[in-house]
Amino acid sequence: MVTLGCSRNEVDSEELAGRLTAGGWSLVEDAAEADVAVVNTCGFVAQAKKDSIDALLEAGDLKQTGRTRAVVAVGCLAERYGEQLADQLPEADAVLGFDSYRDMSSQLQAILDGHKPVSHTPRDRRTLLPIAPAARQDGSAGVALPGHQQIAPTDFISTNSQGTDALATPSGPPVVRARLDGRPWAPLKIASGCDRRCAFCAIPMFRGSFVSRRPHEILDEARWLGERGVREVFLVSENTTSYGKDLGDLRLLEQLLPELAAVEGIDRVRVSYLQPAEIRPELLEVMAQTPGVTPYFDISFQHASGPLLRRMRRFGDRQSFLSLLRTVRQRLPQAGIRSNVIVGFPGETEEDLAELTSFLEEAELDVVGVFGYSDEDGTEAETYDGKLAPEVINERVALVTGLVEQLTAQRALDRVGERVSVLVEEIDEPEGDDADVVVTGRAEQQGPDVDGSTVLVGWPAGRAPRVGDIVRAEVVGTEGVDLIARVEV
Repeated sequence: MVTLGCSRNEVDSEELAGRLTAGGWSLVEDAAEADVAVVNTCGFVAQAKKDSIDALLEAGDLKQTGRTRAVVAVGCLAERYGEQLADQLPEADAVLGFDSYRDMSSQLQAILDGHKPVSHTPRDRRTLLPIAPAARQDGSAGVALPGHQQIAPTDFISTNSQGTDALATPSGPPVVRARLDGRPWAPLKIASGCDRRCAFCAIPMFRGSFVSRRPHEILDEARWLGERGVREVFLVSENTTSYGKDLGDLRLLEQLLPELAAVEGIDRVRVSYLQPAEIRPELLEVMAQTPGVTPYFDISFQHASGPLLRRMRRFGDRQSFLSLLRTVRQRLPQAGIRSNVIVGFPGETEEDLAELTSFLEEAELDVVGVFGYSDEDGTEAETYDGKLAPEVINERVALVTGLVEQLTAQRALDRVGERVSVLVEEIDEPEGDDADVVVTGRAEQQGPDVDGSTVLVGWPAGRAPRVGDIVRAEVVGTEGVDLIARVEV
């Protein structure tokens, strides 16, 4: 399994791996030793598409040099482009959409037997679900929702090829998932799809309308993860603040968070992808008051100019966003806050850009992802006038990126002297008797993979660190957005 893109894709890969394991397949670490290379692609923006195609080409090379007999494309790029991708990429022996996931074992076996499946035909997945949101939950629509554990009795065999039951959980119902790494944290999908209509975004077309998972399913999977050494669950979706609306109760997230934090083995619950227009005071209060819920806010601002945000089909402006941030920090002064912004959207003026940079200077965000606008097939913004020249977009991206690097480095420096709780994720033991062990983890304010890390120093004699430990420490220095913290004795 090769996974590209976001943490939501990681959940889908682990579900696919679980289904294949239950079907008698063995996962291997070295792609050259695989009969089939399954590439879970990303189709979000141009660079992600390129990375996915490069991964498919690299996997295709294994058919010439290794054991690999077939390369299969799945994931968002495959769902979004299907036949078109298959026509342009003969290195892929199959291009399969989301609806193939539940039957992936037989699909792969057929490919090895020489029967190439028909390539996926893309459709707007928003049209496949019932109009009534509540009717989307019962599964009768027959639409696959990757990462939602749509389990049928035939999905399981009692043992895998190694003779062990890798999927059942002692404390609850079975989970179709196989961990693909030994990290002490794991993404946990709470919803899929999106009902918003942001002008720049194609995700709803290939991920479909918004569908919440039922709380008991999420709790079952959290218990399963906790039993396998996971200390932190990272709640992922396309829009977490909409959770529960299709179940008839927008307060479900406030009710779910304390239950997740109480799951045995789970010490941290991290919430991702909050829409600023949908952040409710009640949700802020629960996040601030519930022990185990990290002081971390991943807020999707995208820009700060009110007129440009309306053109993007979004809400808010610089002042309303700053007011929201003040409210967050009143409740949690040490909160970590990250966001993404799009630069060079059609019609963006110098005044719009100045509004964005002013917001960034005032917002004191911990991490900011800066993306240059590019047309996405089928989106409203693709039809807009006022497109900026690529060189102008690149200049603006460079300007904002440079500003962000200065601001986020200063924000990290402001944390010197703070006491933090760090989840140990990696221990590097260099060769040589005099070389120091390097222990790296994440403070509660740091999200996984893209939000920086914390290097722990000053371990007391006789106290050996272990991956998965949660350690109290004081921030004593920084390197960019990364923190250096001294372990408290």
